[in-house]
Amino acid sequence: MTNIYSRRYKFLLDKIFVAVFIISLSPLLLLILLFQFLVYGRQVFYYQERTGYGGKTFTIVKFRTMKDLFDDQGFQLPDIYRLTKIGKILRFYSLDEIPNMLNVLRGEMSMVGPRPLPVRFYSILQEEQKKRCSVLPGITGLAQVSGRNNLSLSEKIFIDLKYISQITLLKDLKICVQTFQQMFINSPNRELGNQSIDKFTPKLDDN
Repeated sequence: MTNIYSRRYKFLLDKIFVAVFIISLSPLLLLILLFQFLVYGRQVFYYQERTGYGGKTFTIVKFRTMKDLFDDQGFQLPDIYRLTKIGKILRFYSLDEIPNMLNVLRGEMSMVGPRPLPVRFYSILQEEQKKRCSVLPGITGLAQVSGRNNLSLSEKIFIDLKYISQITLLKDLKICVQTFQQMFINSPNRELGNQSIDKFTPKLDDN
């Protein structure tokens, strides 16, 4: 259900929040960029196609967390060997998602909304479930503060649909506060720091 907030003000507030965030946390961002450059050289960012608003594909931007390492036969090594120390820290605190703000500035994402899924997941969604793409995907969302990777894909989609049924400023603010609490205070998902949705089988129920 759309309302005046989601139609008119959410987009504007996203841009304001990103500007304030970048300015206020610029020392931290510069420090992360420095370490990224020392570890990865010029390839400090990671790009991947995700499904966004209206089911359209866009390129999400994240901080790189793994190196491209291969065995003697030319096969890519498992993530556990490619994940760097700074990459593990960034994932631990979800700081690898900070460059998503570039997507917000480009109008491809919002601060709060359903997390964008890898493109290959979209084809398995039912028509009702595809309604999660009726709003801009978010850097964080209700599913992220409700369990994140502890939830099956079908559970995440159910929560996403619950969120988009009535988007309000108060709910968005509450989700942002809960996100920061999980990142720095009482994160229930820290043990999942090495996991990625890219490694999950694209099925609606993980059970």
